[in-house]
Amino acid sequence: MGDLRLPLTDKNVAALPFATSGHYLARDAELSGFFLFVGIRLKTFMIQGDLRLNGQRTSIRMKVGDISEFNARDARAKAKALLGSIAGGVDPREKKRPPLQAKIGDVPTLNQAWDRYRTSHLERKNRSEKTISHYKDHVERLLADWLETPLSELGDNPALVAERHETITHENGPAMANGAMRSLRAIYNHARKTCRKLPAENPTFAVDWNPEKRRDTGMGVKDLPAWFEQLAAIDNPIRREFHLLTLLSGSRPEALKSVPLTDVDLAGRLIHIRKPKGGEEKAFDIPLSRPMIESILRLLRLGPVIYPQAARTWLFPSDAPSGHLEEHKEDREKVLSHWGNDLRQSFRTLGQVAGVSELDCQLLMNHSVQGVNPGYITRSKLIADHLRQQQEKISQLIVGSVVGRGRRPSALLSRWLSSTSRALLKDLLDADPDAMRQRLGARSALRKLEIQAARCDVQRLDPGMLDAPSRRLKQRHAA
Repeated sequence: MGDLRLPLTDKNVAALPFATSGHYLARDAELSGFFLFVGIRLKTFMIQGDLRLNGQRTSIRMKVGDISEFNARDARAKAKALLGSIAGGVDPREKKRPPLQAKIGDVPTLNQAWDRYRTSHLERKNRSEKTISHYKDHVERLLADWLETPLSELGDNPALVAERHETITHENGPAMANGAMRSLRAIYNHARKTCRKLPAENPTFAVDWNPEKRRDTGMGVKDLPAWFEQLAAIDNPIRREFHLLTLLSGSRPEALKSVPLTDVDLAGRLIHIRKPKGGEEKAFDIPLSRPMIESILRLLRLGPVIYPQAARTWLFPSDAPSGHLEEHKEDREKVLSHWGNDLRQSFRTLGQVAGVSELDCQLLMNHSVQGVNPGYITRSKLIADHLRQQQEKISQLIVGSVVGRGRRPSALLSRWLSSTSRALLKDLLDADPDAMRQRLGARSALRKLEIQAARCDVQRLDPGMLDAPSRRLKQRHAA
């Protein structure tokens, strides 16, 4: 995509698609020198101006902040200040600090070792931003007073580390204390590869680790009817479908939230997860069962009604700065008893009930398989038939336990899982008529949406259509 010029508002920024390769710029129509850098995965506010100093002109381009850090209004305010400094002959860029570690072999401080570990290990191996932020929180918040301490002092005095573990346990909790010590252990081990002056024994050996128990929060078949009734009562249909697809797919919530529409292949019956836990090297495809496709079709109908701009880009649109769903937590007592990784555990538990083998469940959930023989399996060759059949087994068990033969779900639940496009739109209007009509616009626009939604009516979904060529499928299901 070529460079653009448009007002950089939150809506326009969220609607801009990520670059398929390389990057492009979206320049602000109001403030000269202010623009949005759009890459494959990130959108960043930036500025560019000419600094005139001592008769010389230097072009300065610098980052204002990511869209996760600033909304458009705050980014423009900061951009004005930076451009004003440049126009006044002041270079606003931070002075580059000297290299943290002058030469390999010198004993580094914790800050130097952390900086090198982040750059040469985490970032080079494409670890997720969430993983890096966890390390940063452990080091720069919980161990902040040690940042300028040479690692040799910690290596020679492991009692200091044990004492800090106890302090963090009391102030921040046992799990946080263990996490901070694991981060310190990894940084120390990495630093010792290039500094043999450090004591060979990692100082975290002195820690009495807090016991950690795996959460046992998965649901069984008998738990599903009550959970589905809670889910059907959630007002926001985007959040409702998100929790349902998390259960049906067994996906990690963070990976599912940020799925762009371009990674949803209805013709191939797949969702591509491009950057799961472990980074891009672990990218994989989720085979779609019939209930999962029906859920996606409901999203394609309702997303443009509620979030018209964000729904052009994301499977789970929202009004968050990123344009997609960011916060998925619910009140366990009043709203939804199980969500997030509870549903991933439930998927694994219900897969066992459905008779799906342990290896197939590992492949569906993108777990690393152990052993020599499983290592020879090419996962992509199993998706189109075998793994999709196993996915269908699990989905039919889940949905059948709620709306199957002999079941009596509530009218609300039945209306949701077998809803027509008109009924869904009516639910939205009944929930908040004034606000929703403002989003829908004129009556003619509502009629247009109803016609579009009717084309995606899941009641008319022909199983044979799912294997149709991509072009014809898009024509039939264009929302």
